[in-house]
Amino acid sequence: MYAGSERLVIFDADGTLIDAFHAIEQTFLSHGMVIGDLERFQKRRKLLKYLGGLREFPNNLRRQFGKQRRKLLLATLTEFYRSEALLYPGIESLLRRLLDCPDIRVALVTRNVTIEPETTLKHLFARHDIDLGQFDYFASLSLGEDKTGEMKRARELYAINPARACACGDEYGDYLAAIGAGVYPFIVAYGFEDRARLTQSFGVPREVISSSPAEFSDRLLHALGLLV
Repeated sequence: MYAGSERLVIFDADGTLIDAFHAIEQTFLSHGMVIGDLERFQKRRKLLKYLGGLREFPNNLRRQFGKQRRKLLLATLTEFYRSEALLYPGIESLLRRLLDCPDIRVALVTRNVTIEPETTLKHLFARHDIDLGQFDYFASLSLGEDKTGEMKRARELYAINPARACACGDEYGDYLAAIGAGVYPFIVAYGFEDRARLTQSFGVPREVISSSPAEFSDRLLHALGLLV
């Protein structure tokens, strides 16, 4: 059924590879707003994540009211991503390892909210001496779009056996997309949703969740037979 023996790793960007919380926090601070700490940030509904929690919500809403204010906030976030935002510690070496493997295809499927996400991510990865062009597949979706279709397209493009493919993300939606695409899910709890929310609210198995970038890297490399 599958002529080759290549493997596929599909990555989410924000909250999995990129420290998105720090970027959002600094953007809000530059506009006189406080988004709160990571622990509270992870427990909010998606609508409140970019507006701050209930404690900060009324002030943030007043400051963001109107199209021009939102445009300014988005422009600041974009500039921070392009000039200062970073990958989580250890993620750079993980990506280099995978991108250098001749039998592993590496994909990036993201809902990054900045202006022209592909250009933004090119700048961010370049600061880590990683060329976005090295990825075998790239797709940028809007916030409301489901990733399942793009994950399937990435797998089918290279005729990868689903049993030799995995997808890595930080939200319940990433878990569902991986299952829907027929690939193994790797979920992290240091991004936009914490372990308690993932397991207790959504029923994500603890066995597929990593609590830190180091644990995630080791778990993924071990699964690929690359942990030495």
